[in-house]
Amino acid sequence: MQITIEMIDRVVGVIRTKIKKQPRIGLILGTGLGGMAEAIQQPVIIPYSELPEWPLSTVQGHAGRLVLGELDGQSLLVMQGRIHYYEGYDMAQVTLPIRVMQRLGIEILIVTNAAGAINPAFLPGDVMLITDHLNLVGMAGLNPLTGPNLDEFGPRFPDMSQAYDRLLCDLARKAAKENQLVLHEGVYVGLSGPSFESPADLRFLRLAGADSVGMSTVPEVIVARHGGTRVLGFSGISNKANLDGNTVTSHEEVLAAGGVIAPKLETLIRGVLRSL
Repeated sequence: MQITIEMIDRVVGVIRTKIKKQPRIGLILGTGLGGMAEAIQQPVIIPYSELPEWPLSTVQGHAGRLVLGELDGQSLLVMQGRIHYYEGYDMAQVTLPIRVMQRLGIEILIVTNAAGAINPAFLPGDVMLITDHLNLVGMAGLNPLTGPNLDEFGPRFPDMSQAYDRLLCDLARKAAKENQLVLHEGVYVGLSGPSFESPADLRFLRLAGADSVGMSTVPEVIVARHGGTRVLGFSGISNKANLDGNTVTSHEEVLAAGGVIAPKLETLIRGVLRSL
């Protein structure tokens, strides 16, 4: 599906009729992490079903709505649940929300996800600052920028050498230190899903330098950077590295881990917001 400026602007027009203040920051809440949206002050809630062209979330743990309002002195647009390629959407649909944010004038995108550990030192409930990503899905031909370039947003060949903003990463490290939170750092690898990885998959990804693995985020970040949006990313570690095949992974486990991860992520993100 080819996403056009006209399609993007139809969504933007609906959102602008419902809000009074320009959001500065976009926040995508991953599986089991949607509770942070409850902290938004004076929220305006827009179900995805009310937005033209906007794909609907079909996965448990994704509420499927926008929440716009204030938090720690910043104006936010929060996606309470995201869209995944494995739900049957194409990459242009998966990343439409990022284009909408960019047309709304959002400057910073904070992405979160529930991810499996590849690094054996990571435990369920830990948080990892994403310092780089491995775009395996894109390498296989599913790059979200495939097709005619939208020159209104950015160049045909955008640079990804600093996909995750270094100054924003420093603010996250500062927030972790101030709140005495352990914050791992590492490389996130994005796969298509929906099946969880085999032990051989995980050993291969570990050899390739990945620390956490999930089924989202990377396409969103690529489109954000194409349009000049600064990005900060976090993985909430939902399950241990299953490098030996002795552990069974389930979606229920991922959702349960979200209850431990969400308060840590909220502390980190709010610390960053206060520092901006």
